[in-house]
Amino acid sequence: LRLAGLRGKVVGLEMWTFDCINCQHVMPYLKNWYGKYKDQGLVLIGNHFPEFSVESDFNNLKAAVTQDGIEYPVAQDNDGATWNAYHNMYWPALYLIDKRGQIRYEHFGEGAYDEIETNIKALLAESYP
Repeated sequence: LRLAGLRGKVVGLEMWTFDCINCQHVMPYLKNWYGKYKDQGLVLIGNHFPEFSVESDFNNLKAAVTQDGIEYPVAQDNDGATWNAYHNMYWPALYLIDKRGQIRYEHFGEGAYDEIETNIKALLAESYP
């Protein structure tokens, strides 16, 4: 997936790692929003940036995605290219990107679930050329 190819969609980019307890707490909300809004134009992408060496193993990541029932795409970012491109410093972190490709909302850590969903709905409601 490339952001340029997702113009016209609202993209949620989640920075996470599977051993992070805070990431695990956020996951049910992400899965709910994905199920609720994917047919309305929400694309959710999990960007997995490992903290520990066990998390950098692809088979461990694949097992975690399966075990957690994650249905949205997950990118393995072992070299931190995406993590660094966003100057990210936290797990979890959520970036909402509008239909034109601009970051319009950021949230770090747990909580603010109603606020996040309000922003998702507002971005989905915006017109695109």
